[in-house]
Amino acid sequence: MSEPLCLGIDIGGTKSAVSILSESKGVMNREAFPTQGEQGPERGVAEMVAVSKRLMAGKEIAAVGISVGAMFDPRTGLFGDAPHLPKWKGFPIVETIRREFSLPVAADNDANACALAEWRFGAGEGADHMAFLTFGTGLGAGLILNRRVYHGASALAGEIGATRIASDGPPVRDKPGCLEGFASGAGIAGLVEMRLPQFYGVTELRLGSSAREVAEAAERGDSFALEIMNEAGDSLGRGLAILLDLLNLEVIVIGSIFVRCESLLRPPMDAALRRDAMPTAVAACRIVPAALGESIGDYAALAMALSVCGKKPEF
Repeated sequence: MSEPLCLGIDIGGTKSAVSILSESKGVMNREAFPTQGEQGPERGVAEMVAVSKRLMAGKEIAAVGISVGAMFDPRTGLFGDAPHLPKWKGFPIVETIRREFSLPVAADNDANACALAEWRFGAGEGADHMAFLTFGTGLGAGLILNRRVYHGASALAGEIGATRIASDGPPVRDKPGCLEGFASGAGIAGLVEMRLPQFYGVTELRLGSSAREVAEAAERGDSFALEIMNEAGDSLGRGLAILLDLLNLEVIVIGSIFVRCESLLRPPMDAALRRDAMPTAVAACRIVPAALGESIGDYAALAMALSVCGKKPEF
């Protein structure tokens, strides 16, 4: 019997991707495109469906998995709050895709889906208790506790980025002082806006510099950029200390910016952990960059699809 093929849909705030995958071969075909989030869900989903049908032609697909870059309730299949996709709130993505293809569909927010992917295929493989942190434009966590994804009472478990760690900070999530305002792409850019007017040294950065530009300047030794990355790493460590003291995890996997900037972020992160977390909790936990790299969104969708392979679609 041949291995089942899955359709993966990775929905991000600015770009999305559709892929054909299998458990042993990984990504076999893939096409990325702008999400067109400002247009509302209908146009973006129409593009996803068209691309999916093109990639599916001549193939027998067993299930569809969707990774959603927004708050999402897997019990209802509806988009929740999505800062980068505000017009998508309440959209029934699972029902829409299920009716379009008459296949079993599973979906979850990107943090949970990526946690499942890294647990099944990557750096957290086999762990009983782990967390995955997105650390991209925003900061969220997916939790696997006792080898199961933990959603919480209203599917909001893991929103570590909303945790307030300071009395003030970049106004991310409309909550100045939240962790995401320091340890995320938007947060790093926001720190430049806050700190640059009080910096009197020489820097190549300017108001409006992106997180990527900050990291690149820091790699070149720019003193202001190094200060910003140090603050981001220290804040990340403070947030991780909360997770470790609360959940006693054995692995924390961190994606995106951490993968690219580990050498800048890890020293202040480790210092904060030594300062703020219980030593025994720190000793019990490995903190590692995501292993699936730029393909993590595709594997996240694959992990979701494999969870419903062989099940009948529900209408």
